[in-house]
Amino acid sequence: MDLNGKIALVAGATRGTGRGIAVELGAAGATVYCTGRTTRTRRSEMNRPETIEETAERVTAAGGTGIAVQVDHLDSAQVAALVERIGREQGRLDVLVNDIWGGDPLAAWDTPVWKHDLDDGLRLLRLAVDTHLITSHHALPLLIKNPGGLVVEVTDGIKEYNDAHYRVNIFYDLAKIAVTRLAYAQAHELREHGATAVALTPGWLRSEMMLELFGVTEANWRDALDKQPHFVVSETPAFTGRAVAALAADPDRARWSGQSLSSGELAQVYGFTDVDGSRPDAWRYLVEVQDAGRPADATGYR
Repeated sequence: MDLNGKIALVAGATRGTGRGIAVELGAAGATVYCTGRTTRTRRSEMNRPETIEETAERVTAAGGTGIAVQVDHLDSAQVAALVERIGREQGRLDVLVNDIWGGDPLAAWDTPVWKHDLDDGLRLLRLAVDTHLITSHHALPLLIKNPGGLVVEVTDGIKEYNDAHYRVNIFYDLAKIAVTRLAYAQAHELREHGATAVALTPGWLRSEMMLELFGVTEANWRDALDKQPHFVVSETPAFTGRAVAALAADPDRARWSGQSLSSGELAQVYGFTDVDGSRPDAWRYLVEVQDAGRPADATGYR
């Protein structure tokens, strides 16, 4: 996966999937602009310790060039200034990853719309959808200056699963379905410009927040299986990062345009693995094992 000379923007690279994608693009040789709201001097409403500076440093350590830029992607002027800077400094944009989220603290699980806090729900939608639209609006004119550009809309759940399942609450459900549709619509608009857009979901992610929730670290994550046995199919953020790097390096990436994809599905096609050498296929596992009420067992699923 050779991305030397390629310029990427990972919007929402502070932690989790965004950080994993940024680092793996860097490992393939790309220059990666890593944006988010939390820096070493200022935290966002998420109030987490991870910073965009740390992400950019990891990109550089992996072999690429990481550039941290503090951006609130709900602020159109800030996003416009970011894209203007990329154009001025690099003259091109090859990969746009819309991974902005930050809605987890706002989502009350299994709470009907009439009981859910309305301000929290609407804020969640703004963070999940408006940010992606604002970023694409400003970034796509630079991306289509050269044919072959790639847009990755990061969501939670493949289309087939989300179409058939209620996800958390109405606001969360709408957010994740909307992002998948954003990829489909952008694929339609970008096709004549030789660019590709896809929706991509990780599986059960061993993000910083998830590991903290289970009281484990990446080194001992299997200790969480006592609390949640189906966590056996989980994956690191690097796995989704390698999926994006594989797509970006594929000269035939347009075959995927408009589709809803998963890290596990793409691993089977491109041959990459997670950091432990496995290929977890979480969305197939969810349907065939967890949702089917079978005992937790990842045999044949990683």
